[in-house]
Amino acid sequence: MSAPRADLLALDAGTLAALTNRGLVKRAARELASGAGASVALDADGEVSGSFPDGSRTALPAGVPLEGGRCSCPAPGVCRHLVGLVLAYQAASPSPAESRTETRTETPADSPSAPGDHQEPAGPEPTGPGGPQPPWSPAEFDDAALLAAFGRPALTAARRAWERGVRATVQRMDPEHPAPSVELPSCTVRFPVPHSLNFALSGATSARHGELVTLAAWAFRAAEEDGTPSGAARTVGGAGAAGKAKAGAADPVAAVAALVDELLRTGTARTGPVLLAQLARAEAGLASASAHWPAAAAAELRDQVEAYAARDTRYDPDLVTELLAELLARGRAADRSTALGSGESAVTQLRRTRLVALGCRVSGRERRTEVYLAQPDAGIALVLRKQWTAAAGQEPTGAELAGRRLLRHSVRALAGANLVSESISRSAGRTVTVERGRIASTSVTPLGDAWASLPAPLLLHDAAARLRALGGRPPRLVRPRVEAENAHVLAVAEVGPLGYDPARQRLEATVRDAVGTAVVVSAEHDALCPGRIDALAAALESGTVTHVSGLLRQAAGRPVLDPLAVRTAAGLVHPDLAPERDPHPFDALPPVGGDPLTEALTTARTALGELARTGLETAPPRPLAPAAAHLRRAGLRTAAALLDALAADPVPARWADAAIHLLTALDLHREEESGP
Repeated sequence: MSAPRADLLALDAGTLAALTNRGLVKRAARELASGAGASVALDADGEVSGSFPDGSRTALPAGVPLEGGRCSCPAPGVCRHLVGLVLAYQAASPSPAESRTETRTETPADSPSAPGDHQEPAGPEPTGPGGPQPPWSPAEFDDAALLAAFGRPALTAARRAWERGVRATVQRMDPEHPAPSVELPSCTVRFPVPHSLNFALSGATSARHGELVTLAAWAFRAAEEDGTPSGAARTVGGAGAAGKAKAGAADPVAAVAALVDELLRTGTARTGPVLLAQLARAEAGLASASAHWPAAAAAELRDQVEAYAARDTRYDPDLVTELLAELLARGRAADRSTALGSGESAVTQLRRTRLVALGCRVSGRERRTEVYLAQPDAGIALVLRKQWTAAAGQEPTGAELAGRRLLRHSVRALAGANLVSESISRSAGRTVTVERGRIASTSVTPLGDAWASLPAPLLLHDAAARLRALGGRPPRLVRPRVEAENAHVLAVAEVGPLGYDPARQRLEATVRDAVGTAVVVSAEHDALCPGRIDALAAALESGTVTHVSGLLRQAAGRPVLDPLAVRTAAGLVHPDLAPERDPHPFDALPPVGGDPLTEALTTARTALGELARTGLETAPPRPLAPAAAHLRRAGLRTAAALLDALAADPVPARWADAAIHLLTALDLHREEESGP
């Protein structure tokens, strides 16, 4: 007799739902409980077969994934009979509870059923016989096993990505992580079934699933070889890839750096059509070379230069300074794979995916809505962005944008909902798109209590611990350019008093998380979101706040949350989408004294920006002398010396030295300065 099928016995309800959908699993569990399950047999080759009362016959051969099973019913793909066969086999296995503790795994609500199977109302949550497993590592899979599971095309694609270098975070098994996993740039790969590739989960479509699981197995192999600690992000592979770029103009990174040098010499204010066209070509070359991060920075720089020429209000001189410095810094970085984003996929098509809305941000300058979405399976946040056109003088407010239609639903409804879709793609920068013509395959349902069941770090109970975990990131100028990297939901235990700074038109409230850490909820008034401040104040003073979603950062040594939405007993409040109401009375915040280090660094940044605007060749660097003196008075002698060197020799390389140093110092100071 064949040995028991350990792979099928390890499949719990959560894994089955991820492989199929929750509706199929629940329907199969109800049929089994009602006596309409399959009669099961296990043959000598390890094939599990079964027959159902409705006449359907199914079989799951050994060594194949669930979609490799056979069923006589007409439903395409994985049907409820194949799921029912797994549940029936688990139920018929001799005393599974004697060898393992039965566990219950929550599965996504609101997943659509597979084609051909009717989605019935929710019933009892099925549970599987899986339980704590002995530690194991996907590093055990050699290339022969990967080739047998996924085929040569998948391994060839994985090899190409590996040679470019891949950013990976390996998570070994531990009490908090029962399944080993690898966070890759395009998805998170989990191995919920020990010693099995057939049931690995990636969230990607079948076209890329094998490639991504192969990369995850190789990442585990590399981590085992060099002892990389669990949870540490690093670039794996890339043997010599960083040096493979051709020198000179053939290297798109060198090409855009040469254009930045030209911009600095002539001045961004004198940029003409020829240089703009060259910048657009350099941007396309970076994108073709999978240098996603400098390509995005180049696109932003081109937009800023065009805005200056058109006298558009979206022009920001400080942003131009940062973009110029970023493009030069990424070309200088030692870890080019991380700095360029060359290990990322430009677009990843996701299979059936559940997303949980975290709220909405309205950007008045671009008339743009950004719906933040958590992807629980991957533990990350994504952004669904929509820019709305408006005639001059008729710019819509946030309250008016709330009623606009997006994915056939209002923006307000979408910002507080669960989305389940089979037609979602995510970019390298973690923005989301839904394929045109396939919006009908996306279901939108009420949010419910989905925030409370989000995994860490999406759901925070200790904001300070999260900020400490982020402390080891590379400097902002060279780290991955991903959207929503700081989007979280904070579980609130207590709400303190509110205060208002009329000079900055800013509302602040102190809330405490589950461990007692004080977190400042801070929001500024925006003319196109006139109800933001008053709606936020009313929600925080309701006395029933349980969660606040927002963008987390550190300022003056304290965690600060820029709020997106507030969950109260009455429901979800979206401050950016709220209509204008009667002004709320506030207590005034005490005045905050100036910070000499921040003032010195921002003064120097402004001086560098003015020099970039006028050009190194045409304008004497007069603003640098007072900025350097300001830095010296603040004790920043190295930064002052860099400005002195630039004043003595105004060339692009000197400007880059000073800008990279100053901007990195400014970022670190803002994160690490001590509060009162």
